[in-house]
Amino acid sequence: MSSSLKDVAARAGVSARTVSNVVSGSARVAADTRRRVQEAIDELGYRPNLAARSLRAGRTGIIGLAIPELHSPYFAELAGLIVEEARTRAWTVIIDQTLGDAEAERRLLTGSGGRVMDGLIISPWALTAQELASTARSLPIVLLGERSPQGFADRVAVDNVSAADEATTHLLMRGRRRIAAIGLQPHLHNGTSDLRAEGYRRALRRAGVTPRPEWERTVNTLHRKDGALAMADLLDSGGEIPDAVFTFSDELALGVMHMAHQKGVRVPEELAVVGFDDIEDGRYGRPTLTTVSPDKRQIARLALQCLADRIYSPDNEVSPSDLTAPHRLVIRASTAQRPGPSGRQHEAVPAT
Repeated sequence: MSSSLKDVAARAGVSARTVSNVVSGSARVAADTRRRVQEAIDELGYRPNLAARSLRAGRTGIIGLAIPELHSPYFAELAGLIVEEARTRAWTVIIDQTLGDAEAERRLLTGSGGRVMDGLIISPWALTAQELASTARSLPIVLLGERSPQGFADRVAVDNVSAADEATTHLLMRGRRRIAAIGLQPHLHNGTSDLRAEGYRRALRRAGVTPRPEWERTVNTLHRKDGALAMADLLDSGGEIPDAVFTFSDELALGVMHMAHQKGVRVPEELAVVGFDDIEDGRYGRPTLTTVSPDKRQIARLALQCLADRIYSPDNEVSPSDLTAPHRLVIRASTAQRPGPSGRQHEAVPAT
């Protein structure tokens, strides 16, 4: 005999309304309560009648996720977490790839394919904030990244300035002073690279180190190939060689370390490397990669909660949220301390 919503409520020790809220995502539920309800659902094998519920509510139970690159490890990992979190709300996720193309982003925002989705989570690269605000229809939308929502949508981001500052400060604390930055992308409107460059320069200036424009490298994409090419350019420039590199993605960092190895530059002895994103590949590199780790699970949860609030508040009773997910610096072998004159490890403190 199949279990009912009341059975789940009794097992979890909550009201039937609370179980309904957890299943539908229509209201905020405390994390511990949500966990107990989900455990009861799993134990009893409860399956809500999604078709009937959606028909009554005029919803499909389907949301969209638009990311720039499906093959990007960061976006692939984030997409997997969003699908996992959506499953706890009995939502189905349709994933689309925009490749940072303005027309592709515009098509998804205007919903030219018809009313299929109840809401959309999108990481826009091409459209400006003004275009996003003017293009978006009444479909509930959550933005991922640095594009300003300008009051028309919810947004979930990380503090890129602070994160880049922490990464650069870590290199300074390791005694590095000739620190390059790879990953500037002035051709994109999303502003991510600008903020990371700002944090990088801020940390240098605070330590009394003058930023050197010739050690900042622009890239077309954040892929391994771009990191390798930028590192080769730095090493072959004929000038002073950096003793550290802060890259704006882990993929760039992996390319940097590959090229350093090709050129006979030892990491971390001669070149310390920090990435950004904490993708799985970086944990298995040689050496393992120090990186800024955004809380991707929390990004997924916050984005879905914002979307649920918007879907279940069709009259815009809920004010748009502008949320910042936490991050941390994960220190690994690519920034190991260099031996001092005595052969012992030392850590330098940057000037203030």
